[in-house]
Amino acid sequence: MKYILLTFMMLGSLVTNAQSEKYEAAMKKTLSFFDSAKSTAQFQSVANSFERIGDAEKTQWLPYYYAGLALSIPAWADPNIDKDANSIRINTLCDKAEALDTNSEIYVLRNMSATQQMMVDPQTRWQTYGTQASKDLQIAIKLNPDNPRIYYLQGQSLFNTPPAFGGGKDKAKPLFEKAIVLFKTDKPKPFWPNWGLESTEEQLAKCQ
Repeated sequence: MKYILLTFMMLGSLVTNAQSEKYEAAMKKTLSFFDSAKSTAQFQSVANSFERIGDAEKTQWLPYYYAGLALSIPAWADPNIDKDANSIRINTLCDKAEALDTNSEIYVLRNMSATQQMMVDPQTRWQTYGTQASKDLQIAIKLNPDNPRIYYLQGQSLFNTPPAFGGGKDKAKPLFEKAIVLFKTDKPKPFWPNWGLESTEEQLAKCQ
């Protein structure tokens, strides 16, 4: 009986290791495509690949996160993207990710999604999407106050807000500085987000 139980345990371990290796290989390959993506179509293709990984794996939040991030990146620059439809899909991916793990990175992504919807028409959308974006970052801070991407996004928001409305370079600068300090001490787990340092340094330079 002990021999049978040991055999089943060994088989279970082999299956788990095989699944883990398959997941890691798929993530490495898709992250490589992500890093080289340039066009909207390429980012959308990468997003689809990440979502398939998540659906196949069923226990990992990171593929859904990266799928949402891949959709978010071109939406800042491509005027042909329907920001509302894109954000709905990003939030659906965030929901899938959060069903597996609640963490600050997911709420950073939710903030980016809400901000993109707000930027369609800031004057009329601020009360809805601007408020939501702010709430998302407050939740992110509660979940992990040492996440540098939080302060980068806060700084970015203030940088783009006129001084008459409480923003400007002087208000943004200390947030960018704080983000850089945290970036340099951050030690993300394998596959966890590590983006933002270069962009933060560029924004800080504009504040000098």
